[in-house]
Amino acid sequence: MIQYILECIAFQLVFLVIYDFFLKRETFFQWNRFYLLSTFLLSLVLPFIKIEAFKTTVEQPYIEYGEELWGVNNALVVGVQEPTGIDISWQMVLFVSGALVATLLLVYKLRQLYLLSTKGDRISFKEFTQILIPNSNMAFSFFKSIFIGDKVSKRDYTNIIAHELVHIKQGHSWDLLFFELMRIVGWFNPLVYVYQNRISELHEFIADAKVAKRDKNEQYQLLLSQVFQTQNISFINHFFKSSLIKKRIVMLQKSQSKSVFKLKYLALVPLVLGMLFYTSCENDNKDDAIDNDNVITVSSVDDLSEEEETMVYTRLKSLASSEEAWSLKVKDSENSLKFESTKDNVFVSGINNEPIRAKMTIDNNGSPKYFKNFSPSAGEPYDWKKIYREENLVPFSYVDKVPVFPGCEGEADVRACFQQNIQKHISKHFKYPEEAQRQGIQGRVSIMFTIDEDGSIVDIRKRGPHELLENEAVRIIEKLPRMTPGSYEGKIVKVPFSIPISFRLEQAGFNPFSVDANYVQMQQEQIAKLSTEAQMAYGNSVAFRNVDNPPVFPGCENADDILDCFKKSMYRHISKNFRYPENAQERGVQGRVSVIFLMDTSGNITHISTRGPDESLEKEARRIIAKLPQMIPGRHNGKQVNVPYAIPITFRLR
Repeated sequence: MIQYILECIAFQLVFLVIYDFFLKRETFFQWNRFYLLSTFLLSLVLPFIKIEAFKTTVEQPYIEYGEELWGVNNALVVGVQEPTGIDISWQMVLFVSGALVATLLLVYKLRQLYLLSTKGDRISFKEFTQILIPNSNMAFSFFKSIFIGDKVSKRDYTNIIAHELVHIKQGHSWDLLFFELMRIVGWFNPLVYVYQNRISELHEFIADAKVAKRDKNEQYQLLLSQVFQTQNISFINHFFKSSLIKKRIVMLQKSQSKSVFKLKYLALVPLVLGMLFYTSCENDNKDDAIDNDNVITVSSVDDLSEEEETMVYTRLKSLASSEEAWSLKVKDSENSLKFESTKDNVFVSGINNEPIRAKMTIDNNGSPKYFKNFSPSAGEPYDWKKIYREENLVPFSYVDKVPVFPGCEGEADVRACFQQNIQKHISKHFKYPEEAQRQGIQGRVSIMFTIDEDGSIVDIRKRGPHELLENEAVRIIEKLPRMTPGSYEGKIVKVPFSIPISFRLEQAGFNPFSVDANYVQMQQEQIAKLSTEAQMAYGNSVAFRNVDNPPVFPGCENADDILDCFKKSMYRHISKNFRYPENAQERGVQGRVSVIFLMDTSGNITHISTRGPDESLEKEARRIIAKLPQMIPGRHNGKQVNVPYAIPITFRLR
């Protein structure tokens, strides 16, 4: 978002510079009006436009880290969770506060107009409504209303009305109101105010030029002889405004610009093309800079089928015969390996879970020597001390004094406290992306960041199965507080730290394929503990898998497969409403909670029973199920019946 705002402001600045230096003094007032409105709108949409023909890659500096830095044994498993409180950044508070102030100012200005309209005498004409203000010499228009003071001389009245009618007919108030609204959403952007000022000037030039066609000298004398005061409202068309009188007189005296000068507007074409070229540039991500044609998806990187191994081997051999550098990515749902060649050698590196530093050579037949199952028999040792000397960077496991997480200053084991607080931070701020839930995306994201010499979090890197999960991991890490920096050999150093985060939908919900699988066992053990009323209700029920027409989840009425839609809707409901109890997190409690409930003959959710390792987890499971909507009841033998349903919900911290 910040990058978008900066790009918009930069584009607006360039457009305004072009206007002020090349177009402002020309008498093409309508062209200039179109220029200001269109370039402002262009500045808002250009950052979103990516043109394939202009796309290029901008290389970014990259530091190759060794396997030790990725901390593959510190995996944290997280599931769908609701935040435990309102999570609002200070930037959002500042933005909303400024927008609120700007909105209140707009309301205040509208109230001023309203009070003026109620104060004056209203006279309706065919093209406008005149509001005569007592004891005043003001003159301005707002949409189809012309506010004019009763002290304005009759000699000037005709020209003033003609002038304001130009504003009304051309809809100038819409321009000013548009920029007034832009001042609310972009109150922090000074160029919005500049744009509004420029468009306000143009409105006066346009109206003066129209009226001057009838009697230029009279209009000129009117401006020269009188300077009246009017209300200080930024989005009305003033007739007399001291700061504009001189400019309006100058523009009235100017000769009409030659038509050939309209060619100046053509400068906008290369300018916009340059901006499009800039917005189409992409940062070079070393992990992703592989042609899609050179990506092979397999069932498992660690255990290839014979067919998959042949396919990958054939592709590698084909690439190896080329004299040019090449890349090939082989990936499954969670893991990925990248092969790169510089003609003579092939380098293999893991991209997701367990990065590998290895080199493979090409034999005389052009085939990779150490290819079998991607397990190279020769590797290059990782020299972290070399990186320390060159980059002042020491791995977390080798640093003398690890960075100190705020609150761990007095702990005996600062290293363990650091890791515990990192995990608590991730659990607290974690939000499973809704789009990833809808698409069923899960997997492991390896996230690495560096704690800089001043304790700030920099150089965040991510490697995962999907951009949605990667972005969520980065968002969490960006919220980390400033640390006390680490040191090595008495010197403050940069310390990289990594923590793979496994996104598991079933950890916070359930496996759709196992729903109702343990119903019989739960029915025997749990129903016996229920009240007599509940036992009777369950006794008069028909098992979900045996009912002729199962209950219908709201929204699944027209689904092709109602049963599948029911399971998926149940899954989404649990994922959306899940919240890991804080008390259970602090005590490290986790495990599976078996839940059974009844959908009665009215479709209501009743008789919820749970069995789990801890009361707090059972309570959370009951809360989620109690929020289920009313179903369309199930039917058996043509009658509405009670239908029980069982769901195992797994709570897991790691």
